[in-house]
Amino acid sequence: MLGFEMSDFLDNAIAASLILVVIFAALAHGVVEPWSIFVFELASVVLALLWTIKAVADRKLRLVMPQTIWPLGALVLLGLAQSVSWNDGAGFRQSLSLDVESTRGTVLVLCSLLTLSILAANFLNSEVRLLTLTQVLIFFGAVMGVFGLVQYFSGSADVYWTRHAEASPFGPFFNRDHFAGYMELLIALPVALIATGYVRGEKRMAYGIAAMFMGVAAIFTLSRGGMISIFAEMIFIAAMSFRRHRAMTASKGPGKARIATGVAAVAAILAAIVTGVIWIGAEPVINRIATGDPNSSDLSRTQTFYSVRGEIWENTWTMIRQNPLMGVGLGAYETAYPIYARENGMQGVTAEAHNDYLEILAVGGVIGAMSALWFIWALFRAIGRGVRSPDPLTAAIALGGGAGLFGLLVHSFFDFNLHLPSHATVFLLLSVVISNIGATVDEPVKSETAYLSVATSLIGRASS
Repeated sequence: MLGFEMSDFLDNAIAASLILVVIFAALAHGVVEPWSIFVFELASVVLALLWTIKAVADRKLRLVMPQTIWPLGALVLLGLAQSVSWNDGAGFRQSLSLDVESTRGTVLVLCSLLTLSILAANFLNSEVRLLTLTQVLIFFGAVMGVFGLVQYFSGSADVYWTRHAEASPFGPFFNRDHFAGYMELLIALPVALIATGYVRGEKRMAYGIAAMFMGVAAIFTLSRGGMISIFAEMIFIAAMSFRRHRAMTASKGPGKARIATGVAAVAAILAAIVTGVIWIGAEPVINRIATGDPNSSDLSRTQTFYSVRGEIWENTWTMIRQNPLMGVGLGAYETAYPIYARENGMQGVTAEAHNDYLEILAVGGVIGAMSALWFIWALFRAIGRGVRSPDPLTAAIALGGGAGLFGLLVHSFFDFNLHLPSHATVFLLLSVVISNIGATVDEPVKSETAYLSVATSLIGRASS
């Protein structure tokens, strides 16, 4: 009995701690400083240790490994290979990475993300926990949206009104694009709950308001990539609502009503966001879209693509051509960039390519890019299956979570949100949850195929 109570306690503790890690990562500026990276990595180790203790108490280990886990594991293996260093005949240190220490640091973060993803796949898989996770993410997103707007209109350039930031902070993040990216991950969840009919009556208003706050806050970051991505998410939800309808039995009359509900939910949220932006003040948003400068409407001073992204992308492409197979090393982009910029007759330093697809080619080569494509293929396959679920809750999570992931993947053409552990954690947690849902939709009778069961005796046989 004592063993059962301990196992049950650890089970709940691990599930709750995963959600707390998500909240901590966002509030700690996205986990971009040494102290927060240490806490983040320590949390993953502690949770893995608790899982080990639980397995000992249960005398067995049942391991769920969704399809989206394997590409991440492949990326970790690539980073480990790049992290190996040796001394050549002249005594110089050699490695596959141009900055082996940065690569090792990146691999440690990836290992933590992989650990948290596996934990989420195994402990955030019941209906109650899925609903809890969804509601916490929606509430947290709404609170973050309100906080970001309050901070923005207070006129303070300091994070939490106390920490000065050189760039363009918004909410708890040092970069406004990162705040927009975080809102993109969460805003589609309440919309999907409304669109699938899971929430009804006055609850629709509450969820709609939560989505509106997230949307308005994302718009006022003045991130053009964020604006494009949120619009893309709404189109995704509307399109996938039609897909869900086609999957429903033709004899079910409410099918058309479900389509109308989905489209109406998207239209209502978009209208609320636009209304909120106009009411608060749309001029800086319009200027930002038109000229790139929120404080100027002079079209003659419009920013060119080359001055904002083009030069970086050109130098990154040079990097890719010269390191096609394994790249310059995960985390080594900032070290390598000046070398290839000089080859193009340019000067400059940048830590990111501002395009995650180019950067994964640059730092991981073809092997890294294939891992990314494998992940995207597995993810969208799971989303397509999950949306067909007859259960409104699981369908809503697949639809809303999938739309959020799609939005961030769109934003990844222009920025680097997934480099922040805060964003990567939510992204991967949603991906494994959706992967678990998708694995049980097509073959509900054979849902056990979603599991890799490892039932081993850890202490000894349980008494009969």
